[in-house]
Amino acid sequence: MQQNLSSTPTPTPKIPAQIEATPTQLQPSSTFMKGIPPQVFALLAMFCTQMGAAVGKSLFQSIGTVGTTFLRLGFAALLLLLFWRPNIRQITRKQLGLMIIFGIAIACMNSAFYIAINRIPLGIAVTLEFVGPLGVALLQSRRLKDLIWAALAATGIILLAPLGTTNIDLLGVIFALIAGIFWGVYIIFNVQVGRAFVGGQGLALSMLVSACVIAPFGIITGGPAVFTPHILLIGLAVSALSTIIPFSLEMEALRRLPSRVFGIFMSIEPVLAAMIGFIFLRELITVRDIIAMFLIITASIATSLEAKSVHQ
Repeated sequence: MQQNLSSTPTPTPKIPAQIEATPTQLQPSSTFMKGIPPQVFALLAMFCTQMGAAVGKSLFQSIGTVGTTFLRLGFAALLLLLFWRPNIRQITRKQLGLMIIFGIAIACMNSAFYIAINRIPLGIAVTLEFVGPLGVALLQSRRLKDLIWAALAATGIILLAPLGTTNIDLLGVIFALIAGIFWGVYIIFNVQVGRAFVGGQGLALSMLVSACVIAPFGIITGGPAVFTPHILLIGLAVSALSTIIPFSLEMEALRRLPSRVFGIFMSIEPVLAAMIGFIFLRELITVRDIIAMFLIITASIATSLEAKSVHQ
């Protein structure tokens, strides 16, 4: 998960604000790591995230999208709680409220995204999801120029909409946009959770809330198959690929990359998602889809550049 520390959130990926640091605060972990370009770690993080989505998609037929979400969030919560070991007895009412809202946002964001990629290609779903953080940045902007980027993104969404000859599933588009909306909520509350808790304790507790929120639905829809050994093993792999490994790789990249450069670089994630969808899931996209993705990605990068320049 990733988040920006600035007061104007930009459409960058999701590193927790409570753990994010500048390159001067983080030193390379080893001589070996220092010899690897930071862009490689960023690319590997994106690759793992989208491979996690692709592997997760293989579980849909067995336990459904919500059941898969439950396993992903459940294992992520377990691993984060073991690492951060938060003291539950010292939680204040304010902290409790923040972690509940944040946890619900995480649950809704992930479940909506899985429902989306069950109906539309991975690359298109990831592109549409970027509309959420883009919208947060634009809503908090007072610059007339940002209306251009909003129009550009809107054009991309219209091109992806199931109109005319396109065969894109309407519900898939809607759920991808819903995932984006909750990504926007995630961005807003991530900063507040980061300030209210020590280290990543807030993230760990919020992830526990998200797992508890989705658990009844995941268990009911997934049935007994959710708890079979091979399904649990795949679920653990999905959680590791989608959450734990990307987080570690992104943090290694941020040791030597300014967050501004990192955020812009990560805006190519929809392209990588489309490639993984094509290679591993045999998902085809049309020229119209590619144009739409290009428009939304361009708006995302431009908004990120504009917001960062304001804070410099």
